[in-house]
Amino acid sequence: MKYVILGSSAAGVNAAKEIRRVDEDGEILMISRDEIIYSRCILHHYLGNIRTVQQLDFTEPDFTEKYRVRFMKGREAVSVNCEERTVLLADGERVGFDRLLIATGSHTFIPPVKGMREAGNVIGFRNLCDIDRIKEALPRTEHVVVMGAGLVGLDTVSGLLENDVKPVVVELADHLLCRQLDKKAAAVYEAAMSEKGVRQYYGTGVQELFCDREGNVKELLLSDGSRIPCDLLIVTAGVRANVEFLEECQVETDRFGLLFDESGETNVPGIYGAGDVSGRAPIWPVAVKEGIIAGSNMAGGKRKMTDFFASKSTMNFFGIPTMSLGQAEPQDETELVETQEGKDGYKKIIHKNGRILGAIIQGDLSYSGVLQQLIARRIDVSRVKKPIFEIDYSDFFHVGDNFEYYYQEDIKDE
Repeated sequence: MKYVILGSSAAGVNAAKEIRRVDEDGEILMISRDEIIYSRCILHHYLGNIRTVQQLDFTEPDFTEKYRVRFMKGREAVSVNCEERTVLLADGERVGFDRLLIATGSHTFIPPVKGMREAGNVIGFRNLCDIDRIKEALPRTEHVVVMGAGLVGLDTVSGLLENDVKPVVVELADHLLCRQLDKKAAAVYEAAMSEKGVRQYYGTGVQELFCDREGNVKELLLSDGSRIPCDLLIVTAGVRANVEFLEECQVETDRFGLLFDESGETNVPGIYGAGDVSGRAPIWPVAVKEGIIAGSNMAGGKRKMTDFFASKSTMNFFGIPTMSLGQAEPQDETELVETQEGKDGYKKIIHKNGRILGAIIQGDLSYSGVLQQLIARRIDVSRVKKPIFEIDYSDFFHVGDNFEYYYQEDIKDE
């Protein structure tokens, strides 16, 4: 069996490892535009000179030898022929496959703002080459603006602060990390950034760029009418799935990205997908799990992506640990919200009909383990006769005669 994996990040690497675990003899070929394997989640450590390029590699030193993976680095797929079962590379080579995994990830989306796509000093924060360009530009840069205050935006700010650069943050939403946090939890991070000298604009977008004769941005016009100086604009406001090379084949995509089912398989038998290429849950743990599931099924397994909570984010910006699960705000009046504040931090849980839909924990994260079990096992918290923030493992885990833990499906009313 010949397995071809397009992409060498979290999904692709973990798929390769799982394929080898299931199939000891199959041929595994990994094709990637990248020259090395690295984690995009810690690129800000490279920007902040906390890690070297080599320390960005999240695999074992002997990864390719241990799992017998042929790594075709610096190569790009430009099309897939589903009938012939081949991948065409940019240099004209065709690579055949029995099973194909599309884990090509995503790229920075540069919005169609006037002047933004033409300016020379507008850079994304997605690939190693982006960080190299930023590091090269910083010594001759005075005014850095970060466009976007999501997870990548805050990573960018953290890396810049390590370089003693105090950027300006411009975010269209009314608070940072709007997908993960509510205003209260976000305000803690906003205050921390202010203390470090980071100016922030919320509910504000970039409306126009003004460039010099060389085509480099020098000033930004914001949607509130204000003008701010800028000689380096780092765009972290969104990504787009790398699916352009699939336009001429039968593999289905939508406006977000690649479509695949709970087994990881696309509409074309034998062709699978995993990770950010779906455009739906662009976080590391999801990519890892999807890669494992797809890899297992490519090699003949029967696994499904049903045993994890897709919208989980754990962060620790500016020494403030926070975890976000699911939705940060109630969708309507039928969803109940419970909060707790104190010296240990802030907790918030959103639930409906006894099922937890979302949660935020900031500060002491010790309750997060219980919370994740409540969500993963779909425990009806309304049947536990104690306040929601006082539920512990003893309320749903029990010890049997052999001293092993088991979960009692039906919690009896007391």
